[in-house]
Amino acid sequence: MKVTQLFLALLLMAAMARSIFAEELKPLDPDRDPDRIDWSQLKEKLGPLPKISKQPVKIGGVEKTMINEYWRQLADGYKIPDKALEGDLKVTVDVQAAQDEHDQLGQLAIAESMVTKGYHALLVSPISDANLEPGIESAETAKIPVIDVDDAVVPQARHFVGNVQYDNGVRVARWFIKNHPDGGKVAVVEGIAGAYAAANRTAGFVKTITGESNKFKVVASVPGNWDRQLSYDVASNILQRNPDLIGFYCNNDGMALGVVEAVKAVGKLKQIAVIGTDGVSDAYKSIQAGELTATVDSFPVITGQVAREVALRLVGGQKVPRVIATPQALVTKETYDRYKADPEKAKQALMEDAKAETH
Repeated sequence: MKVTQLFLALLLMAAMARSIFAEELKPLDPDRDPDRIDWSQLKEKLGPLPKISKQPVKIGGVEKTMINEYWRQLADGYKIPDKALEGDLKVTVDVQAAQDEHDQLGQLAIAESMVTKGYHALLVSPISDANLEPGIESAETAKIPVIDVDDAVVPQARHFVGNVQYDNGVRVARWFIKNHPDGGKVAVVEGIAGAYAAANRTAGFVKTITGESNKFKVVASVPGNWDRQLSYDVASNILQRNPDLIGFYCNNDGMALGVVEAVKAVGKLKQIAVIGTDGVSDAYKSIQAGELTATVDSFPVITGQVAREVALRLVGGQKVPRVIATPQALVTKETYDRYKADPEKAKQALMEDAKAETH
């Protein structure tokens, strides 16, 4: 069967899964779903873990790819126990990933396989909003809790753990408004067209920078498809057309690092700010070197730990809100020490931020 035929078959299976789910759940919109709490409120609102008799608890993780450091860090978080919460509970975590961020069928095959291998819960980060729907439907039939973790959003997922994607863009827009009071021309390098995270990050940036100030103009908003080289090419084209540009917002750090190279090539690092998203190590090296301006860190290790906790609560039969929003912060060279120098201090700083934002 050709790749095109396989993809069409995938879409058909996804449509069938949607029809099964549709009777029970409204389409998930994690940025706006009212059945939600912040990660910082989990223990306060839900209390201790319920008693789990089946041990060891087997959790399966289905990642987008291990090529991108963000997903490797998320997988690391899945494997870190909260000893104060879990006590003597025995937990094993197995993480597998697709070959790359385009291998939708390969990722589905991993999820389907995990459903048949006795896992008590699945943590999935879909490549697209549709490709894992058949696997999730199979897990539903087998009564295996599934948590959609970050990025792509399966409309009928019962549980989601991840960032408020819209807020990623809002934070960047407000950085520009604060640091460029005279305004100017800005551009966006988006992720893959149609991806939930890309659409909402971009919308948060564009609506905020044009809605909260009349001094900025978004001169381009072009997909970079999560690809560093393509983003370099896209940025080079934008710079040729807009030599007076003052900044780029990029939907992830890989693309942002490609844009930095394009800005360096025209000798305008001091003139043009470049801000990414995710908080990968190469982004921080670039920030420390005075090249990348900032990143909106999504703290994937913490997100992984939160997803693990949610999985255990669900395995124990506890009712959990549909959406758990995880931490994020715009980090510059000046705020690096607060958020990145020490993991435990960073977690405390993020807890303080969460309390301040909810009051």
